[in-house]
Amino acid sequence: MVTPPPLLRPDAALLALRPAITGQPAAIPTPSTVAEFQQQVLRPALKLQHPVLLAVVADFVADYRLPLAGAEPTEVQRLLGELLARNARLRATIAGLVVGLFTTEELAFYRQHRPELNRRLLDLADQRVLSSYAAAGS
Repeated sequence: MVTPPPLLRPDAALLALRPAITGQPAAIPTPSTVAEFQQQVLRPALKLQHPVLLAVVADFVADYRLPLAGAEPTEVQRLLGELLARNARLRATIAGLVVGLFTTEELAFYRQHRPELNRRLLDLADQRVLSSYAAAGS
């Protein structure tokens, strides 16, 4: 197996970008569980990328010509839910938006727990998109 070259990441700059989340305890240096990683890494990264996430989903909605304009809120939720659940390209794009903001240590942890962290990341992203569209529709 070929060993990849060491990663040179601007860790301090990546951490400085992340917004604080109200009610969240102070970050520990390196999360040691998947739940800690979700709270201290995934949630702040998704909060930072929220406008980009909505723009990417809007592009996919346009590409697939989903009839969201004029649809009932429940129909909008259903269409978006299906798009987010079934479109592998969109899911990979969303994961890439967040993974690109990981520090070297976080990336190493992510690589060890990729399936579970991807599931959690996509669940959080789905919640953000659906609640944003619901808020915009009401």
